This record gives sequence, C-alpha cells and structure tokens, in this order.
Amino acid sequence: MRTDPLVVAPALDVESLPVTPDAADVYRDLLRVAPVAQREFLSAASPQAARVLAGLLSSGAVHRDTAGVLHVRPPRTALENWAAQREMEATRARAAAETLSGLYTAVHGTGAAFVEVIEGKGAVRELFRQLQAGARTEVRGLERGPYLRDTARVPEEVQYDALRRGLRYRCVYEGELLHDEAMLAAVRSAVAAGEQARVFPELPLKMMLVDADRGLVILPRAGGDDADAMLVHRSRLLDGLSELFEVFWRLGAPIHATADTAQPDAEPTAATQRLLALLTAGLTDDAIARDLGISNRTVHRRVSRLQELLGARSRFQLGVQATRRGWL
Repeated sequence: MRTDPLVVAPALDVESLPVTPDAADVYRDLLRVAPVAQREFLSAASPQAARVLAGLLSSGAVHRDTAGVLHVRPPRTALENWAAQREMEATRARAAAETLSGLYTAVHGTGAAFVEVIEGKGAVRELFRQLQAGARTEVRGLERGPYLRDTARVPEEVQYDALRRGLRYRCVYEGELLHDEAMLAAVRSAVAAGEQARVFPELPLKMMLVDADRGLVILPRAGGDDADAMLVHRSRLLDGLSELFEVFWRLGAPIHATADTAQPDAEPTAATQRLLALLTAGLTDDAIARDLGISNRTVHRRVSRLQELLGARSRFQLGVQATRRGWL
C-alpha cells in the first residue's frame, strides 16, 4: 500500500536544509507530485517557486535529470553533501588563515629566526633552481601567476634532472594558467617525465616546498613585474604551508600527459550526470547497471575513472566533488 505523502511530509525536518525558509512549501508540493517535469510543476506553482526551486536544486534536496524531470531526494542525503562541502571549505579557510598569519608575523619581524627575505626576481629564480637541485626526496608546489617567468616555460631543465634521479614532484596548477596552450603543453611534458600534476580553479599563492625542510613563497611586487620571496625554514609556518598544499592537492583534478586521456573540460556528459545522480541517490551497482543498461564491470570502471578525474578517494567524496563543481 502506498503511503500518502501528505501524512509523511510534516515529519520531515525540511526547515533544517541549507535553503530559504519558504522552500519547505515547495518541497512539500514536490513530494505530492514528483517525479514531475519542471515546466509542468512551475506552471501551476507560485511566482516565487522558480527561485526557491533553484535553492533546492543547489542544496541537493531536489534533483533534475537530463530530461528536465524533478525528483525529490531524502533530506539526510542533501544535508550530508552540504555539510561535507562546508567542511572542505572550513578546512581550506583554516589552512589559509594559519598560513597568512605566519606570513604576517614574518613580515613584522618576529619570524626572523625561520624566515629569510629574498629580494628581486633574479635572486629568487636562482634560489628556485638551487632548492630543486639540492632536494633529496620530494618537491611540492602551488603554481599561479607568471611572476617568476620571463620567456621560459616550466618545467626547466633542473626539474627534468631531478626527475631523472628519482625525485618526486607534485604540483597543483591554477586553472587559468592552463588556458595558455604552450603552458599546458609544458605541463603535460613534465607529467610524461614523471611529475604528478593537478589543477584547481584558484590558488591563494605561488610556492614551492622542498622535502620537509624549506619552503619558498613568491611575493609579486605591486605595480610592476618584479618579485621577492620568503625562504621559510622548519617552523609552524612551514607546517602550515605543507598543510595548505595538501588541501589543494586533495581537491584538485588530475592532469594527464596527453589530450587523449580524460580531461575535466570534457565533462560532465549527460551519461556522467545520470551516473552521478544514481550514485548520490544511494543505488547499488546492480541497480545502476540495470538502469543504464550496462554491466556491473562498466559501472565500476566509470566510477573509478570519475574518482581519478576529480581526485576523490571514495564514492562519497566523488559526490561532494561533483556537487562542488556543479556537475549535479
């Protein structure tokens, strides 16, 4: 026997969703009629329903499939996704706050024991090379802005030498940099040589971390093309820089050596959005395979590919990353 949605609706804690208060009425109305075409639902709804529906879609409480049909999701799922996004944002904010606090302290003189100021782009470039040449195990970097490069493209020969001797490189690039075809080609060349690279839309600063010993934060000069840097030795500031890098590394999407490999810009396709919708709805692989008319192995392969593409280590993280990027 089907349960009347009018009986169930009052028990739902709709008001606790991260949307506007009047969303409760629209959510209850959808419970009565969903699944329903969005155009059909809005034609009979109040004038403000379209604005409220946008909030429900954004929060994940309502899903619109590729055919424009609205489906109501359990509030718990929407809240978990929303909370996970806020947790990631809070982690990033705390890491950035720790880093910037350290920078402030260093600039005001109390960090002289563990910070050296390097003046001028020429001196900074030379130190940039020396640190890589002397690295023992790993180099990590956040790459944004052109303010250490004149005409040279990264990576430079010192990085290729380091990769050949077994040094590990991990780098996160700001998305805008890869709009430059020459820069993208250089990054792919580095990846082919052994660098692990990821891309994130916006980065707070340009820096390089060498082993666990030193970090170099590049500081562009206002109103000019020159730059200075801070060389950071072992300290809480260096720990904060390391944590900041790892946050953006986890959030970034992998960059591959060739254009033939899956890229973030090619997604999301309609098939990907459908697969993600079924995953976030909590369906099993068997149910997803039946719905899409494919094998379980194909489902597993597609999910694994998306996890790699978005840098997610679990299916839950995949849903969070896809929501953050607007893929759902």
